[in-house]
Amino acid sequence: MLTQADETEYHYGVIARALKEIDSPGGQALSLEALAARLSMSPAHFQRVFSAWVGVSPKRYQQYLTLDHAKRLLADRFTLLDTAAETGLSGTGRLHDMFLRWEAMSPGDFAKGGAGLKVGYGWFLSPFGEVLAMGTDRGLCGLAFTQDCGREAAFTDLTARWPQAEFAEAPERIAAWVAAAFGAGGEARLYLIGAPFQIKVWEALLRIPSGQVTTYSELARVTGHPQAVRAVGTAVGRNPVSWLIPCHRALRKSGGLGGYHWGLPVKRAMLAWEAARRDEAA
Repeated sequence: MLTQADETEYHYGVIARALKEIDSPGGQALSLEALAARLSMSPAHFQRVFSAWVGVSPKRYQQYLTLDHAKRLLADRFTLLDTAAETGLSGTGRLHDMFLRWEAMSPGDFAKGGAGLKVGYGWFLSPFGEVLAMGTDRGLCGLAFTQDCGREAAFTDLTARWPQAEFAEAPERIAAWVAAAFGAGGEARLYLIGAPFQIKVWEALLRIPSGQVTTYSELARVTGHPQAVRAVGTAVGRNPVSWLIPCHRALRKSGGLGGYHWGLPVKRAMLAWEAARRDEAA
């Protein structure tokens, strides 16, 4: 008999595999029966698991994965970040359907390259594939999705950001925060480790409500550097805590997806997942 933890892990795996199948090359919609067969499940069981986790049926979810979905999001759900801040959508507000608290490392400590930091890490399943999570005693400092780049590249990427830190595999230290990050309840905590300008951009990203998007130029405006769109884009790409700091919600003014450090299929899946859940709750 599966325990609740086993069942949760099982559901993570099913959804990750389903998203990969749905987002397979070609963009053609798959029937419920075809998806279930690829996952070696009955259509009824797959429909129940998928709908319980994503919030909508597989058929409806696929409508959000079309290539022009980002343009529709930008036209219909563009967020002015100063307005979002006035309504209380900040780092201490209600985000991603759970509570998120965060603090930032001081510029002086960041300049030391993570010296003195003890970082625990672990590999976890998520709705968007396997994720490498890292955290200190103050909160999560890294989330990296491995589907596109693989484990070794993801680990090298995150550890290189804080070269003087001590890293030890300790999934039990951060498991509760990781579970909260993906909607399992509880409170997730973040410890932002970055340069002052980067943290300013990441703070702006935290103001974007789930299911909505903004542009790189809007991020540049609210950080006080309207001409620094390229620098803002670099800071977005250097965000070490993907998903919780929602860099996937930043789009080009044209409606193009722009880049995504962990692969554009993951970015599309995240935007579709959030839009589907928002519409279902409306």
